[in-house]
Amino acid sequence: MADNLTPDPNQPSSPARGSAPAGEPGWERAALERIALAAITEQRAARRWKIFFRFVFLAVVLLVVWAALDVSGDKVAPTGRHTALVSLDGEISADTNANAEDVNTALDSAFEDAGTAGVVLRCNSPGGSPVQAGIIYNEIRRLRAKYPSIPLYVVVGDMCASGGYYAAAAADKIYVDKASIVGSIGVLMDGFGFTGLMDKLGIQRRLHTSGENKGAFDPFSPETPKMDEHAQQMLDQIHAQFIAAVRQGRGSRLHETPDIFSGLFWTGEQSVQLGLADGFGDTDYVARDIIKAPDLVDYTVKESITDRVARKFGASVGNAAIHAMVLGGRVGLR
Repeated sequence: MADNLTPDPNQPSSPARGSAPAGEPGWERAALERIALAAITEQRAARRWKIFFRFVFLAVVLLVVWAALDVSGDKVAPTGRHTALVSLDGEISADTNANAEDVNTALDSAFEDAGTAGVVLRCNSPGGSPVQAGIIYNEIRRLRAKYPSIPLYVVVGDMCASGGYYAAAAADKIYVDKASIVGSIGVLMDGFGFTGLMDKLGIQRRLHTSGENKGAFDPFSPETPKMDEHAQQMLDQIHAQFIAAVRQGRGSRLHETPDIFSGLFWTGEQSVQLGLADGFGDTDYVARDIIKAPDLVDYTVKESITDRVARKFGASVGNAAIHAMVLGGRVGLR
């Protein structure tokens, strides 16, 4: 049978290891050592957290500095003989990557490089702002006149429609895939009207303006024949500018039909037949077999985080102000 190990309550308890019982010599020193050790442990833990947060802060600062410097948006260093590539991707608008300023900056850099044998504008866009598209169109024509020995070809991906085609029409030639969507030479102005719904809900629109037409196109006010006529005049004028640009860019290659400027769009195969495009091929084909410079160098401007935020914020404020105070819709080549 095991011995009974229950301590005798009359016997004094043993002191904790490494310490002296109170009342015995040295107990004050042992207590101070324990307190000091605890303080050191706490200081070490605090120091480790401080170092961790300093590293996190440094990482954030480096990220902000990198974004501000926009390293990816710098000009490409001059290289040997090559084909310069510039992308026009997505909706053409001042607040997207496919904005005229960035596209034209990339085109300028591409033409200025002494090693550029030809330029490919790779287009995959459904359209967008007629102003932005027109600025790109004019810059392409200027660069082609300034550098007559450097051709510029457009290579269409999935889509080159409306404002995308507006810009592309300035190129020397346009190459497509048989299944690409091309054309849509027209202008639209979209918006909404809520007057019927407001009548059903018993909601009144209280709009006060100074100027007879200041509240025109307000989506919460009824449309008038005068507003309709004015909007149609604007759209017809922009459409005429679009048609003139296509005719100037395509010249005698364009086979005009009653529907060519109606806003319809066609497959790449049909676009070649109509003279909207010149042939079939992708970027590698054009660089290798047409320009005879298979090495591609991408000049497309890459936005930094800070530029993107600033552009989005500025455009959002501007668009909100315009839509709220001037127009109930937006004119676009889409």
